[in-house]
Amino acid sequence: MGRLSGKVAIITGGGQGVGLGIAQAFAREGASLVLTGRTPEKLQAVVPDLEARGATVALHPADARSRADAQKVAEFTVQTFGGIDILVNNAQTTVPGMMFDNYDDEAIAATVESGLYGSIYYMQAVRRHMVARGGGSIINFGSRQGIVAPPGYSIYGATKEAIRGLSRTVAREWGPDNIRVNVINPSAMSPAAKKWLADFPEEAAKNLLEVSLRRWGDAETDIGPVAVFLACDESRYVSGQTINVDGGMVML
Repeated sequence: MGRLSGKVAIITGGGQGVGLGIAQAFAREGASLVLTGRTPEKLQAVVPDLEARGATVALHPADARSRADAQKVAEFTVQTFGGIDILVNNAQTTVPGMMFDNYDDEAIAATVESGLYGSIYYMQAVRRHMVARGGGSIINFGSRQGIVAPPGYSIYGATKEAIRGLSRTVAREWGPDNIRVNVINPSAMSPAAKKWLADFPEEAAKNLLEVSLRRWGDAETDIGPVAVFLACDESRYVSGQTINVDGGMVML
């Protein structure tokens, strides 16, 4: 039996990158998965791999910026699998390397609404369903860019720090209902990370020297196991925490 057997998880942005890596790790542990994202083709493309790992997978295309979509995903999940145990708020739009002076309203909205608003919408959408199951685990995502504040990540970093603040407060408010809220600050290869490597090779080389383990993380084998821990009963006494899974870049 896997550590997530009998558990139902929603993963936003589950068609690629860190979201997909976590879905793959969850699949190995026996979770039933609902993947969301804006591009149906990306979601459909990953289903065979996840099913081969043992997961039962359902898809519901959705925009993290839409409260209505979050509600629809939650209701779909309950109708399909009978409940919700785990929420992984991975969806996030960003524009790497954009200096603060260049942010217009559209770029600000795309970053803040996909990350912060999306996390809020999905958390609110799943709460009563988790209460009905006797509790649950919510995994949100911060970033080292919010902690170390490098140039070019002002709105993204602010969004990620807002998510961390939100997570700590909700962990206190919802703790009596046995709903745990934790944050992962990941560093792993993803489509966005690969584009950043190609667009900013000098900055990438410098950043790699800051990684104590001297390698880039893998979404499935490095980030995934930590998400599994936070999702399963082994972490039942862990809430309101931020875990840096970045090869030793940030040490608090």
